[in-house]
Amino acid sequence: MNKNLQALYQIAQKPTRKIIGLMSGTSMDGLDVALCEISGAGESTEVKLLQFDTVDYLEEIKTEIRKVFAKQTIDFQHLALLNEWIGVLHANMILECLKSWNISPAEVDLVASHGQTVMHAPKILHLQEKFPNATLQIGDGDHIAVKTGIITISDFRQKHLAAGGEGAPLAVYGDYFIFGKKGENRIMLNMGGIANFTYLPTTMNPEEVFVTDTGTGNTLIDAFTRLYFPEKAYDRDAEIARQGSINQALLEELKADNFFKGAFPKTTGPELFSIEYVKKAQTRSNTNDILVNDLLATLTRFSAETIAEAINFTINNTAYDIKDFNIYMSGGGMHNPLLVEWLKELLPCNFLKTNDLGISGDAKEAVLFAILANETVSGGESDFGSRRGIPSVSMGKISFPS
Repeated sequence: MNKNLQALYQIAQKPTRKIIGLMSGTSMDGLDVALCEISGAGESTEVKLLQFDTVDYLEEIKTEIRKVFAKQTIDFQHLALLNEWIGVLHANMILECLKSWNISPAEVDLVASHGQTVMHAPKILHLQEKFPNATLQIGDGDHIAVKTGIITISDFRQKHLAAGGEGAPLAVYGDYFIFGKKGENRIMLNMGGIANFTYLPTTMNPEEVFVTDTGTGNTLIDAFTRLYFPEKAYDRDAEIARQGSINQALLEELKADNFFKGAFPKTTGPELFSIEYVKKAQTRSNTNDILVNDLLATLTRFSAETIAEAINFTINNTAYDIKDFNIYMSGGGMHNPLLVEWLKELLPCNFLKTNDLGISGDAKEAVLFAILANETVSGGESDFGSRRGIPSVSMGKISFPS
């Protein structure tokens, strides 16, 4: 047997595995690095978060990614170069984290790399009949494996596409395995650049579990904060938005897009929710001269209302009452006090954070990919039924260090 396959086989047989999960989202703040200790698989998965850090992206890195990010016309050579460059950068960031944690790469069984999304193109967005759903994450897994010396599993979203999904959201798999609980109705709400939630009913029946994107989370708020205040990466503590008022005419135009009329589950990205999207809505609503405070207040309300409406719609089509649910928040949006305040106003639920379940809300998505890698080598038996958008598959491509 090839020595790499032998090593992978031995990892799969271990009672516990140390797996580093990596996540860099559409906000491009940096790379989340989560060292997890995982035992079991599927519904018997148990995970302990041993270490977590976010390695900030330097402005140079953000600038290079933005040259291709969510753009239909790009320099193709630059994309090819970025694929390798991001892989090496992420590998170096892993090694820096391990050094700071006083952990040797030899102590780590696997790296699970999400990669950096540069294009998400489900059919609902590209509207080209002959082409399937598509998505692209860069940061080559072979470069990570060779540089770190750790077997790397990457490119998770492609199997999801191949099996009939839209490549996102993948949160349902990890959410069900580690956050589902019989006797408690839970909504796992992640508010990154794009917002999504997983519906986990008290029955814990995998065929009832549900996941979908709701629309924008932080992406528009962040984009317009950077546009008007280049020195700011985001509207910290909603300081700018709190000084403004909601413009109802603009809000209604923002919510008029066909995406919000589409059937669940569905996915989206900054390819739709862009600065241009807002500018067009401003033109239609005659709000081009709106004050920046009012604009950010309106964009924050836009995220809150579309998240709340999606959750309400989902629960109203079940036998449960919305008051019977606990909502566990994760992602950068949970730190936006105005967004959370409005969600609590719109949703009569009990709001908590995934921190209350033992997993930092900031680390949750990186932990998710560690769980998906664990499934690649030790699981893959869970059946989510035959519903559209939630294929019962294990995901990821395997890269060996040698």
